[in-house]
Amino acid sequence: MIKVFLWRALALLCVALGLIGVVLPGMPTVVFMLVAAWAGARGWPRLESWLLDHPRYGPPILHWRERGAISRRGKCAASTMMLVSIGIIALSPVPNPVKIGVPLFLCALMLWLWRRPEPREEDERRVTNKHLRPVRRD
Repeated sequence: MIKVFLWRALALLCVALGLIGVVLPGMPTVVFMLVAAWAGARGWPRLESWLLDHPRYGPPILHWRERGAISRRGKCAASTMMLVSIGIIALSPVPNPVKIGVPLFLCALMLWLWRRPEPREEDERRVTNKHLRPVRRD
């Protein structure tokens, strides 16, 4: 019982953070929704289903689950925010190790991000047609 409560609490926290990310520039949304769906699968199947059926967040979650795919638009948005962050850090009075370490980390993250596959056309059709979605097997 406590385990289910913890999974639900994590899922709710991530949904809340994702919703904050909708209005707060620079804060990711889909990443938190991915974690919320993951936690929901372990303790709140109805929340997971709601997220998967959501017209905005369902397709990116399904693309990630099926192929680890990230849309080009998502890659561009994330890269833009990382570059803005690097610029802010470079202009701010933070210690030099931070001015070097954080940009290096963000550049490595950007490289990883752009090496992820992008959703294929048939993936797009499958996630928009609910009856074509693969059945989850646990």
